[in-house]
Amino acid sequence: MSQPDPERTAPTPPSDTVRSIPRARMALLFAVMLTTAAGNTAMQSVMPSIGTSLGVDDVWISLAYSWSALLWVICAPIWAQRSDQRGRKAMMALGMLGFISSFVLCGVMLWLGLSGILPAFWALLLFAAARSLYGGFGSAAPPAVQAYVASRTPRAERTQALSLIASSFGLGTVIGPALAPLMVLPMIGLPGPFLIFALLGLVTLVALRWRLPNDEPQFPARGSTYESPYSASPTSEVADRSGDDHPEDGTSTPAKLRWFEPRLRPWVVSGLLGGHAQAMVLGIAGFLVLDRLGLRDDPTAGAGPVGLVLMAGAIATLLAQWGLIPRLDLGPRAASLWGIGIAGLGTVVLGLGQNLHAIALGYSIASLGFGLFRPGNTSGTSLAVTRAEQGQAGGVTASVAGASFIYAPALGVWLYNHSDWLGFGLIVGICLVVFVYGWRTLQRDSVLTAERI
Repeated sequence: MSQPDPERTAPTPPSDTVRSIPRARMALLFAVMLTTAAGNTAMQSVMPSIGTSLGVDDVWISLAYSWSALLWVICAPIWAQRSDQRGRKAMMALGMLGFISSFVLCGVMLWLGLSGILPAFWALLLFAAARSLYGGFGSAAPPAVQAYVASRTPRAERTQALSLIASSFGLGTVIGPALAPLMVLPMIGLPGPFLIFALLGLVTLVALRWRLPNDEPQFPARGSTYESPYSASPTSEVADRSGDDHPEDGTSTPAKLRWFEPRLRPWVVSGLLGGHAQAMVLGIAGFLVLDRLGLRDDPTAGAGPVGLVLMAGAIATLLAQWGLIPRLDLGPRAASLWGIGIAGLGTVVLGLGQNLHAIALGYSIASLGFGLFRPGNTSGTSLAVTRAEQGQAGGVTASVAGASFIYAPALGVWLYNHSDWLGFGLIVGICLVVFVYGWRTLQRDSVLTAERI
């Protein structure tokens, strides 16, 4: 039976003396993000081959993710607010349930299509519907994990702590493409990774429910449960004052965070534009490998090379998040600016690549840049608000990330299919815009990481 979390029941320490998270708990949080990241990148490594096998145009494969991404944008802030009110653990579990159910149904629908039981159109349509379960319910986990970590780490250490959590995605993107070709089983075929990662998600969910202590508020919220807990109205005031989200500024009911309020606007704009560039690179990469290596006629053979390219990029991401950020002690602004500049350079190399080595090199350089940019932007968003607003900040971050995948991958693939330079040129242009905008507007690291009294 789960025991009450002592961090929730004990008096809240001052913001500059917040205790670090025990390693066992951090490992569970890491596993939640790792499992979902590995599953999603395994899916991305086989989907170009699945689309080719189904005889579906590349752009429709990319658009199949759009509805899920839109749901992610809508639902992530809702789950983030609910995690503030009802606890992070419950939202993490809900997110894992969304991941598991989505992957099982996606795998079944694609298997039916590849087996000829369903027409390709209906297989892809049902895949998109099943994928929406991840956007609608899987979006509960990342903001809950981010808020759990951010509310338990002092400001000066938050970039490293969030970078560690972000690196779970990097490690997942190594594991996913590496394992995906091995999961193309004889009886199941290309949908195999979906079903196997659903099983791994179930194992992670059981460990989460069993080992992570409950962190629900000790007392229920007063008033109507349909009102926002941050509406500042008397009927929605939360009675619990012993939680870990003690406000740094002394207020008890922070107002609802808006995407483009002055504190968040520079981070949201740069994150949204940079996220679009990253989504386009990811959308194009698999099809680029199939085209330039001449694998369109043998799509099953394409899973291996695509997986190798994605894995090389993931290793570069880990180098950024596990090596460069802590070694160089990069703050949010420095990581964001250096990252987006390197990502633009990598995109140029990727666009010029004509063989597997050159493509993997270009994708690795771009991934290194985005591996710096993403945690820098995430920690900047976190540091721009108070400790009491970390749940909402996590929801904003997750929504911005989801918004990048609504149409950007499909747009990138569509432009790439018309002309290589249209797709890659737009990505490089976006990176330049983000660099200039960030240089002018992002707050200095010395100001962001200063402890607040």
